[in-house]
Amino acid sequence: MIVRLAREQDLPGLLGLAAEVEHWFGAMVAEPGFHRAVDRHLRRATALVAVDARSALVGGLLFGVEPPVYHVDWLVVAARARGTGVGRALMADAQDRFVRGPGTLEVVTFGADHPGAVTSGARVFYERLGFAPAEPTAPGPEGGSRQVYRRPVP
Repeated sequence: MIVRLAREQDLPGLLGLAAEVEHWFGAMVAEPGFHRAVDRHLRRATALVAVDARSALVGGLLFGVEPPVYHVDWLVVAARARGTGVGRALMADAQDRFVRGPGTLEVVTFGADHPGAVTSGARVFYERLGFAPAEPTAPGPEGGSRQVYRRPVP
């Protein structure tokens, strides 16, 4: 697996990844706002992709760089690649590439009562990376609960 900056030609693959998780996050593939967000990250060179040995996209990450606070704006791993280190590799590359401490790394993920909280493994994933649950935040577009997770950056 290789993690690299995303390019315009990766858009179909990123949309394919988004389609895999719309049941948890709500509509993205047909949403102009999601397309604008991906395009903005591509132009700013703050979008990463993970590709497998066949050059197929197996993960994507959109990262917000606003020191001293850094944001994981969107992270998705293909269902077939979950649990293989793709998410961890994307996060490590983003931190090496974009984060300069001291500061804080934040992500908004599912609230504890959201159906995707356990099924997706997102909360456990972030906790294993050293993030701690913080305050609840606005519900997601599908109406499910959301919670901020934070990790200090030395």
